[in-house]
Amino acid sequence: MKKLITLMFAVLVLGTSARAVEVAAPSALLMEKETGTILFAKDEHNKLEPASVTKVMTILLTMEAIDSGQLSYDTVVTASAHACSMGGSQIWLKENEQMTVSDMLKAVCVVSANDCAVALAEQIAGSEDAFVERMNARAKELGMNDTTFKNATGLPAAGHVTSAHDIAVMSRELILNHPDIRQYTTIWMDTLRDGTSQLVNTNKLVRFYEGATGLKTGSTDSALYCLSGTAERDGMELIAVIMKDATSAQRFEDAKALLSYGFSTYTLKKVLPETPLAPVPVELGTQATVQPVLGDGGTLLLEKSSAGDLQQTVTLADSVSAPVARGDQLGTLTVTSGEKAVAEIPLLAGEEVPRITYGQMLLRLLRTGFLSD
Repeated sequence: MKKLITLMFAVLVLGTSARAVEVAAPSALLMEKETGTILFAKDEHNKLEPASVTKVMTILLTMEAIDSGQLSYDTVVTASAHACSMGGSQIWLKENEQMTVSDMLKAVCVVSANDCAVALAEQIAGSEDAFVERMNARAKELGMNDTTFKNATGLPAAGHVTSAHDIAVMSRELILNHPDIRQYTTIWMDTLRDGTSQLVNTNKLVRFYEGATGLKTGSTDSALYCLSGTAERDGMELIAVIMKDATSAQRFEDAKALLSYGFSTYTLKKVLPETPLAPVPVELGTQATVQPVLGDGGTLLLEKSSAGDLQQTVTLADSVSAPVARGDQLGTLTVTSGEKAVAEIPLLAGEEVPRITYGQMLLRLLRTGFLSD
């Protein structure tokens, strides 16, 4: 039902404005975090190398391990020989060097440390290969059908590919359900090892774009320059994904163009019924009525041009027959701006109402007869 609601919002909101901005990158996508609505897409399902943007999934699985209690920020991780053998971006871990999960997450988010990414992977799954299996399983759960991971870092490997669409999906999962990651992704400069190791964020948006919240850069000779860039303004957070840009500077310019387009064009609105929703009568139910509730919380993504004077119309069923399942649709709240419908929000059963049994019906009749006497 949630996916259906999001789809309806996307159809109603986007209209013909989804390509009102252009980028140089061959593949790109702009997504709003709360609803998951795609605001811009350019060859978003092209399977391309993501380089270190891969680490969004590594970070996601690490945050999920923390939330489940498998890890804590204070868990001490011991670097293996394999983790220390990584090339590319790193903080030069030494074999058997120990560092907390918090410091390793900081190194991954700020300077894209491959050695720390693999050390975290091994801590969580026992080996990088086992962790990669989890990465691919989680990608499948999220519907990332363009994605195959071969390692936890994004270092070049045959068949290691994803798409702008899939990067946006995993980025949304991370920032929507694990907002604490901002304590790392918004760092511009910091240190490790008691101040002896300097860190400067590879994501220039953090320093130079208003509202930037992250998220992850990536580049290799074959992947060229990639980015999942996130920013929040006025309570709305956007995800701009750039794939295979020609230069580092261009990926940030493209991301800023997409983010600025999104912030200038769209806004989030919280819609609540103007009057209490009336209960809907239930025929042959264990109770006489069922209470409707607003589906998906009533968060709407709207074009700013149509978000000013909003009107509501509520349509509810005259009655429903039991059994009623929680989440069954009972009606619709239609939101209009002028003559244009901008959203149709399902009104759902907020509780379960089983069908009355013959025994319960007989008892009800006896009680009714007794009371009438």
